[in-house]
Amino acid sequence: MAGKPDPEKALGYFAPVSEAKYIQLTTFRRDGMAVSTPVHVVADGDTAFFRTWDVSGKAKRLRHTAAVEIAPATIRGRPLGSAIRAEAHLLEGEASEQAASLLAAKHPFLHGRLIPWYHRRRGWTTQQYLLQRPATAVARQPGSPEPL
Repeated sequence: MAGKPDPEKALGYFAPVSEAKYIQLTTFRRDGMAVSTPVHVVADGDTAFFRTWDVSGKAKRLRHTAAVEIAPATIRGRPLGSAIRAEAHLLEGEASEQAASLLAAKHPFLHGRLIPWYHRRRGWTTQQYLLQRPATAVARQPGSPEPL
C-alpha cells in the first residue's frame, strides 16, 4: 500500500472518485443534518483515504457516525458526479503513515509538504481516514437526502 496507488485497482468501489483531485465529503450531524466539505482523496481499489486535522468539524462529526457520502467535486466542493455511500474510519500508527504517503504521492506539494507543515505550526494533529464500502445498508437519517 506504500507509494503511489495502483491504477489497475481503480476499478473497485471507489472508481468514480479515483481520478478526482477533490471529493465532496458529506458527514452527518447528530440531528441528521448533512454537512458537505471538499477534501483531497486518494483511492486504492476498494479503499480510499483523506486527511483532516483533529479539531475540525468533520473530525468531530466522524467521531459519532462513520456514515458518509462522497462524490467527485471541484475545489469549492461543487459535486461533479453522483454520490456514493461509504464509511470513514480513523487510522492510527503504520496504517496512518501509509495513507499519508499515498496522499503525498498524489498531491506532492500540498500533502507532502504544505499541509503537514501548516498543521504542525498551528499545533494540530493531522488525522488520516480510511473510506470503505459500507458494511451494511445505511438507514436514512432525518434531513438526509433520499437513498441513491
